[in-house]
Amino acid sequence: MHIFLIVLILLASLLLMGVVLLQSPKGGSGLTGGIASLGTVQNLGVRRTGDFLSKATAILAGIVMILSFVVQFTLPSRQAAINPRESILQKELPAIPAPAGNAVPEAPAAAPEKSAE
Repeated sequence: MHIFLIVLILLASLLLMGVVLLQSPKGGSGLTGGIASLGTVQNLGVRRTGDFLSKATAILAGIVMILSFVVQFTLPSRQAAINPRESILQKELPAIPAPAGNAVPEAPAAAPEKSAE
């Protein structure tokens, strides 16, 4: 289920990128101008094409956001494999033996005083 939702997010994201690139910028010509030769503008009209692309952008953006929110709840649980009282480092590293003898170092001897010159 998790992988399926990730694939849907990727497909919706790719479609969203395509729809955004097809929209004409405020300055005038965009990729939509190249579509005019294909007959799309004659069928839908310039205004209707822009409205369709704007609605498609909003719908696809909403789908990506909702699926991204839902996919976090489908993550496989990793808590079953990890003991809560034992960290990953303790699980993977070998135990270090305790040092022999006194573990606390002795204080250094008093340093000789320097004479003021």
